[in-house]
Amino acid sequence: MTTPSTQTVRVIDSAVNCPELSLVEGQGKAKVVLWTGNGAQFRSIQVFNLHAGDRLVPLQHKSDCVYYIVEGAGIIKNLANNEELSLIEGSIVHIDANDGYRIIAGEKGIRFLGGPCPPDEALYATLNQVESAAQ
Repeated sequence: MTTPSTQTVRVIDSAVNCPELSLVEGQGKAKVVLWTGNGAQFRSIQVFNLHAGDRLVPLQHKSDCVYYIVEGAGIIKNLANNEELSLIEGSIVHIDANDGYRIIAGEKGIRFLGGPCPPDEALYATLNQVESAAQ
């Protein structure tokens, strides 16, 4: 795959050809939209759809991370001190580099998008192995 120049503008449809990440405990899904595998250098975007009670696996990144809550509600848990903060539609959450966290869906589920900036290659390690084996 050739790496696009930083001047390239692309439209990526999150419903088509976006690999799934194994980051959700439950029935929900985590899809990779923008990452180093499709040329991203400075930002990553994942789309998460969690059903009631679903939660992310514990996560921690070497860089800052931002999520936007598109719909629904839930909580984000700080894994260092177990503090929980509410997330509602329209919320933006910023997570500092190296802070451990987990997002848990509320009773009606939650849909959010975002990710580490720059992309966290550790998120894609198993994804890259699966793609290589398929080729």
